[in-house]
Amino acid sequence: MSRKTAVVTGASSGIGAATARALAGAGFDVVLGARRADRLAEVAAECGGTALPLDVTDEASVADFAAAVERCDVLVNNAGGAFGLDSIAGADLDAWQRMYDVNVLGTARITKALLPKLVASGDGQVVVIGSIAGHQPYPGGGGYNAAKHAEAAITRVLRMELLGEPVRVCEVDPGMVETEFSLVRFEGDQGRADAVYAGMTPLVAADIADAVAWVATRPAHVNIDQITITPRDQAGAQLVHRRQ
Repeated sequence: MSRKTAVVTGASSGIGAATARALAGAGFDVVLGARRADRLAEVAAECGGTALPLDVTDEASVADFAAAVERCDVLVNNAGGAFGLDSIAGADLDAWQRMYDVNVLGTARITKALLPKLVASGDGQVVVIGSIAGHQPYPGGGGYNAAKHAEAAITRVLRMELLGEPVRVCEVDPGMVETEFSLVRFEGDQGRADAVYAGMTPLVAADIADAVAWVATRPAHVNIDQITITPRDQAGAQLVHRRQ
């Protein structure tokens, strides 16, 4: 039998890169997509995968990427991110638009483009990397909360719409994971990013990747609908135990 192919978006770093490595280790051929070509190539070389340029906010980029993917058994929608921590009253609506474009429309674009190949595989899976922010809103998170709630909604609708088709759908919602996430959110402010995880032990990217690999290797009749993964030190979006 030929090896299955897993496609991972946002695979140049963090959860995406770790997921590509984990799926390669689980026996998948891996296709990695992201905007940062140099870093993407490095990750692809590490896991023996294929690196392809991808901007999920650009229709032409998604079309070119999907055309280059010959087979797709698993699609991991990881591309996403948060920008800023403004109140609603002080919202930067351009940042809100960017969050909606990458988290929601990006997931919709690439899923739509690869869905025929997922169905044709006879045992496809769509895994969406959401967030605890898609279940628990918090002050300052309005734009990101809205985007992740929307991403969760389309994931659940997709599950309903694919009932009867040979495609499974899973939503993986991490809590606090120490990656570049906070550094991007705070526009490169390392001190502010480090403060997010001060005094507690966050998850690391490999923790989420392990869960994705487990989901992707379940028997064909088993659909894992949703997983929320948090550190022991976190019991809610903003309920965190910090040691002095």
